[in-house]
Formats: sequence, structure tokens, C-alpha cells
Amino acid sequence: MNPVPEAPPALPPVDDVAHAEATPDEPQPHAALGLRDEEYARIREILGRRPTEAELAMYSVMWSEHCSYKSSKVHLRRFGETTTEAMRARLLAGIGENAGVVDVGDGWAVTFKIESHNHPSYVEPHQGAATGVGGIVRDIMAMGARPVAVMDGLRVGPLDAPDTARVLPGVVSGVGFYGNCLGLPNIGGEVVFDPSYSGNPLVNALCVGVLRHEDLHLAFASGAGNKIVLFGARTGLDGIGGVSVLASETFVEGTGRKKLPSVQVGDPFAEKVLIECCLELFGGGLVVGIQDLGGAGLSCATSELASAGDGGMHVDLDTVPLRAENMTAAEILSSESQERMCAVVTPENVDAFMAVCRRWDVTATVIGEVTDGDRLRITHRGETVVDVPPRTVAHDGPVYERPYVRPAWQDALQADGVGERARPSAPAELAAQVRDLVASPALAARTWVTEQYDRYVRGNTTSATPADAGVVRVDEASGRGVAVSIDANARFCQLDPRAGAQLALAESMRNVASSGAVPVAVTDCLNFGSPEDPAVMWQFAEAVGGLADACAALGLPVTGGNVSFYNQTGSAAILPTPVVGVLGILTDVTRAVRHGLGPEGHAVWLLGETRDELDGSAWAGVVHDHLGGRPPQVDLAAESRLAALMASAGADGLLSGAHDLSDGGLAQALVEASLATGRGARVTLPPAPGLDPAAVLFSETGARMLVTVAPGDEAELARRCADAGQAAARLGEVGGEVLEIEGVDPLPVAELRALSEATLPAALD
Repeated sequence: MNPVPEAPPALPPVDDVAHAEATPDEPQPHAALGLRDEEYARIREILGRRPTEAELAMYSVMWSEHCSYKSSKVHLRRFGETTTEAMRARLLAGIGENAGVVDVGDGWAVTFKIESHNHPSYVEPHQGAATGVGGIVRDIMAMGARPVAVMDGLRVGPLDAPDTARVLPGVVSGVGFYGNCLGLPNIGGEVVFDPSYSGNPLVNALCVGVLRHEDLHLAFASGAGNKIVLFGARTGLDGIGGVSVLASETFVEGTGRKKLPSVQVGDPFAEKVLIECCLELFGGGLVVGIQDLGGAGLSCATSELASAGDGGMHVDLDTVPLRAENMTAAEILSSESQERMCAVVTPENVDAFMAVCRRWDVTATVIGEVTDGDRLRITHRGETVVDVPPRTVAHDGPVYERPYVRPAWQDALQADGVGERARPSAPAELAAQVRDLVASPALAARTWVTEQYDRYVRGNTTSATPADAGVVRVDEASGRGVAVSIDANARFCQLDPRAGAQLALAESMRNVASSGAVPVAVTDCLNFGSPEDPAVMWQFAEAVGGLADACAALGLPVTGGNVSFYNQTGSAAILPTPVVGVLGILTDVTRAVRHGLGPEGHAVWLLGETRDELDGSAWAGVVHDHLGGRPPQVDLAAESRLAALMASAGADGLLSGAHDLSDGGLAQALVEASLATGRGARVTLPPAPGLDPAAVLFSETGARMLVTVAPGDEAELARRCADAGQAAARLGEVGGEVLEIEGVDPLPVAELRALSEATLPAALD
């Protein structure tokens, strides 16, 4: 006798608009979904009733800190206020779009952006990092561009901490897996170890895309009757709660399902196909606009498209392709399943659109259309479950002027400089500390990480890690290309967040300039603790103000970026970490300045002045386990002068090698330049009146560059420096297999390489 099959659980009744109107006092879990009492009250005021479960889900995710920027908007306005018309001259799209787009010449444009995927990468390191890459790539795709390169900034706890051995390998494998499968070169980034990231690693992913001016597309839903097409992967239960706390049992009760992890699951092969499909759709003129589905999923895509357009929208959730049974409207709208896009398509182009998707084996479904009026209406199981003004969801969320105050401990921290702490002076002692720095987790080679990434796939990479900047060719015919770098020094930001943010910008710009590129635009990823902590908000306000003012002084517009708050373990916030990406233009990548030392016999020069600035330095951290004092002085005029000199000298082929000075100062720059080319050098210390050898070797004064030049070109370099008012000093010449620094015991290059490359494998293999 065959057993009677068990009946599936009954579907819960649909909480539609009519039911919401009839049950105004029904309790709702707004607090569990991250909404404050006053925010919930405002939603009720907007709608004139209580929200349905689906509407509550939409508002909760779209009004989350991640999507609405409710604590940062008042400060981020500073970027717009300081951007001049001259700074906007190269911008084709800026803040507010999926990604910034910059004119790079000859009808070419480059779009680039950086975003965070921090918390998911702690919960599930591999998938968290992988889907972070996938998400930023889709932002670039949505602009009509072909993604051509990625970068990543990773920050984790101390190298010897137990959880670092779990988090870092998983994050690196996720970044490498997704990027490698997409066929995108990983051209640079950072890996930083610090105790403040032990329970809250940072994974900041950047993508660069290339397009012709005429291929630029912006995302908006206009034209009544135009169709809304969802295409890509099916929608599942993974990712619910990714941007808020939507993994609440409230939305799965009665479905017979257990709550799933809030970290999305990525499929890079599906995304690779999606890239090619999108490019063909754009190329065929078959779309009005495309919006990616990332944070907040369909809630974000539908509300943002409708809000940015000139009408309303109707969406039928019954038409959404699902990969889980009996999903509720709230789940469908909040799912962050990966590899999905939403397109606005005119009716006459729908058949051609679908034909392209079939050719690429991409699932595509018409889920709605643009309507007259100003309402976003969504139906499910035949009932209206969402009826809202879309702008109230997507753009008119709460804005908070959080209290902020300079922390009481800031004065004591700044007063506690390196001061009288022991400094080496004897040749053997200086050499020992150079070795200590080289082998430290702070400065050791990141080869263990970068060897897991493909840096040269597609064949357009001309420079990648360990170079200061990644360089990719944009146009094969002319050789036109771009250089990109991302940087942050959270130690400096802890000492002075305004100066620290400016120093991050200066270092990133200097890295780009080291290739000979002309810096033209900025993107940022601002990682901080809780905005409800007045000390954290002070750090944030100072960093944003400092960055905005510095960008204005340098003429570099901020094209967009990301804010990531609540990065802390308990009440202990991470060090303030504003990561700054800079884009530079090269008219011919074959003439980019090489990273490191030039050929044997070429002269080694130091551009810039050295001051006694060891507070917050790698030397202070490694040798004395100390963080205190004031960061190096910010000299934006000197940074601009140096960048201009590097661009002109690079374009004219005057320089045979270059490396900027940053972490570890002159000593580490000489070591890294030697390791990059496998050659030694014989150098003297630059003139630095009143400075001891430790300050000259380890100071992290900005606006400095190590360059090499052929003997016959030294006079020309000296003339250009004099004409530009650029401080410069000849240090010595390239040659041999030993790094010989005046007053320091000899340092064989092979020994330095062994020390540098052993540290990460010893801890992680």
C-alpha cells in the first residue's frame, strides 16, 4: 500500500493593500527589520495606512544605512559643493549613478567605482568576497561598459591571529575565483593587517570598465508602456538580509523553510555570460536603460528605476522566475540572488531583446511595465502588495544629522609621538631594522595573495601588482590607457582623520603619477564604525571634509563611491579607513614609466623633501608597536607639482624607473624597487639637515618619488626639477646584487627577497 503523500504546508494569506487598510493596528516587526519607531511612523504617514509586509520589507532595506546613506548624506554633500565646473569637464556621469564615467580622450570613456562587502566577508569569506566582486562588476556593466579590470583592498586582523587564517584565505580565494572566472585581470590593491579588523575585516572591491561615449547608458524607467524585463539568474532565498536584518523568521513563518544565510551565492560563469549578453543588448540599441540587482534586490531596482524616471511602474511578482517554492512577496523583493539585471525595453524591441537573451542562454522575463502617474504598484498572487510613491522608497529616505564630537582621547593620542623612543644609528642596527620592516606583516611581499589572481588575462594589462599602479590599455590602436590605484593609511587617519584622508588621496595620486599618468578622477570607499557613536561621526565628518577639500585643491572630482558604517566588534570600532581610488590617463601605455629600478648604471634620484615624520609610520608600528603623534604634513601643492613633473618626464621617456615613497619610507622604497627588478644599487643618503639616519631612512613624508634616469639624461631631469621648483637629489646608481646604503650594512637583494616572501606563506600555508 502506497503511503499517502504529505500535503505541502498551506501558503500564508497575502498581506495585500486592502488587508493593510482593514487592519491598521496589526503589529509589525519594524524594529526587527532595522526600522526605528519614528521611521515606521513616517512610512505610515506617507502611505496613509500601515504598510503591507512587502512594503515594510522594501522600506526597511531601502532605508537601511547601506542603501539610503541616511547618516552620511549631510556630509557627502560636501563633494558636490566643492566640485567646480572645471572639475566636471571630464565627467560624463558622476555621483548618484551606478558608477562614475570619465572622458579619457579620443571618444573613449572609463567607468570605475569601489564598494564594500565587509560584513558578508566575515560571515562567509569566500562567497562574501566573491559576490562583492560580482556586484561591483554589474555596476560597471549597467553603464554600458565592458569590465576590463578589478582591484581589491583587504584588511584583516593580525597575521598570527587565529581568525585571520580563516578569513584571509577565504576572501582571497573568493576574489580570485570570481575575477579569474570572469576573465578580468586583478591589477592591484592592498592587504593590511591590524588588530582593529580582527572581528570586522574590510573587503573593498573596485572595477574598471571601458566604453565609447555614445555607448553610455543611465538607468531610469521612462515612457509609459515600456516593458520591465528581469534577466539573468533566477531569484532564490540566498542573500535575504544582506543589507539589513531581513533574515527574520517573520517572513518565512509557515513556509516550512529554515532561515537561510544572508550571504549571497555567486556564479561567475553566469555573470560572464551576462556581461556578453548586456553588451550585445546595448550594442543593438535594444534597451532604454539597465539597472543591476545588488543590495536590496528587486526592491532597489524597481524603486530606483521608477524614481529616476518620469512615470510610475507596475510589476507582477508572479512572473519572476524563482528557484525556491512558495516565496513570499517580501522574500522575492528582498532577495539578493546574484547575476541579475533589470532592463527597460520599448515594446517593439522586446522580441529582439528576448532573442539575444536566448542566444546567450540567459533567462529573461517581462515582469512589468512603465505606467502613467507616480506610483510603484506590485502585485503577487493576483493581489496588490505594494502601492507606494517610488521616490519615498529610493531617494527620500530619512536623513540624520548625527551628533559628532572630537573624542576626548584624541589630544592624548596626538601628544604621544615617537618622541624619545630609541632610534638606530649604527650600520648594523640600521640594517637589522630594515630587515625587520621588510619581513614584517606590514610590509612583506603580498605574493601569496597576488599569485592567486590572474593579472594579465585579456592581454591589455601593462602593469600590475607589485607596481604602484595598475595600468590597462583602453585602445589597442592608439595605445591609450589608464592607471588606477587604491590606498588608505588607517593609522594616519586614527591620528588625524582629516589629514589621514588627504594623505590617502595623495598617496593614491602619487602611485598613479609614478607610471607617468595624469590623475583625473577619484572614487572612494569610506569604512567607519557606528554612526551612532559621536566620536566615529566626528572621524567621518573630518575625513569627508578633508577629502573634499583636497580633491578641490588638486582638481580631481569624486565620481562616486560607497559608505560602510557599523564596522566594529562590540563597541570597538575599526580604525577610520577611507579608501581612495584614483584614475589617471596615459596617451600611450607603452611609454608608461616602469616600476622599480632602471638598468645597470642608471642614476638613482630622490624627488621631494624629507622631514622627521615617524609618527604613525610603519617603523613606529613594527619596531616599537606604537601608534600616536601626528601624521605627516599634507602638502597638496608639492603633490601636484610632483605629479605634473612625473607626467611630463614620463611622456618624454626621460625616466627608466620609478617608485613612490610611502610605508617604510626611503629604505623600504629602495628595497621594493630593487626587488621589482632584481638589481641592487649603491646610494648615499639625501641632504636632510638636522635629521638623524633613522628619520632619513624611515620617515614617511609625502610628495616624494624615487626615480632612475640614464646618465645622459640627468642634466635634463635636474633642469626640469629646477624649473618646476621640485626638490631633487642624486643618490647614486643602479648596479650589482646588493643594496648598499650609506651608513647601513650591505643588504643582499637575494636575502631581502627571501625575507619579504617568507612571511605570509609561513603563517597561511
